[in-house]
Amino acid sequence: MKTEATLFLADQWAEDQYALLDSGDGHKLERFGSQTVIRPDPQAFWSPANPVDKWQADARFDAKAGDDDRGNWQLLKRAAPEAWPIEWRGLHLNARRTPFRHLGLFQEHSVHWAFAQDQIRSAGRKIRVLNLFGYTGMMSLAAAQAGAEVTHLDASPKSNGYGKEHAEMSGLADAPIRWIADDAMKFTAREIRRGNTYDAIALDPPKFGRGTKNETWRFEEDLPELLANARALLSDQPLFVILTAYAVRLSHIALAQALAGHLNGLGGIMEMGEMAIPHASDDRLLPTSICARWRAG
Repeated sequence: MKTEATLFLADQWAEDQYALLDSGDGHKLERFGSQTVIRPDPQAFWSPANPVDKWQADARFDAKAGDDDRGNWQLLKRAAPEAWPIEWRGLHLNARRTPFRHLGLFQEHSVHWAFAQDQIRSAGRKIRVLNLFGYTGMMSLAAAQAGAEVTHLDASPKSNGYGKEHAEMSGLADAPIRWIADDAMKFTAREIRRGNTYDAIALDPPKFGRGTKNETWRFEEDLPELLANARALLSDQPLFVILTAYAVRLSHIALAQALAGHLNGLGGIMEMGEMAIPHASDDRLLPTSICARWRAG
């Protein structure tokens, strides 16, 4: 297996749909469609291009003490709705302010949405995709838009509901997408027993999480078993596997080697590195997470 170090840049957005306008002093200023927001970001400990107290925005997230990312949104403009539409390459969704500072999507994943679409369209055959920890469905919609049959899994029925809403907004309400609320470990184990296989798998596991029946997920403890399950679910013509990780004390090298160990014998190319968002007005980058991405070649 060939290994490549890569910088995964989320530069696939139209600037009027998403743009990182500035960052620094522990914060970032972003435009999502019609709204501009200020959110904390501990990695942005450099100096901003403009002072944070001069930034203009519709809303600002104030984090509370603790490790669960909870906090409160402060409206800076009263007319700013809680949810509003944005678009990526013909896929439509509603951005929305959540108690965990997120806005209903992880915009840096656009680098993987675009990659998945390219791989699916160039495969020349029907591709089955399994999207684990699928959140509000952008990877699932991107794969379906490219012609794949998709199984979307997230432990949150609410997130899956948003995914279905986004599918309808994007003209994909009748696309072959299964929306499943379940625990990833239990679901993949059942799929192995059923003899089901997939040509491509995307995994975006959290550092810590709970399943539909209060099952506990801990990244470092549970990832090896999940990767083993994912390997068992790959078809005899696998196309790609994407693995991302947030807020863990791991190198992208460790992540890639863990994935490669389970894909031993498949050959292909393993890319590994950081995911980052470019600033709209200068050459700075905001790192967001690490990932490992395998493709057949």
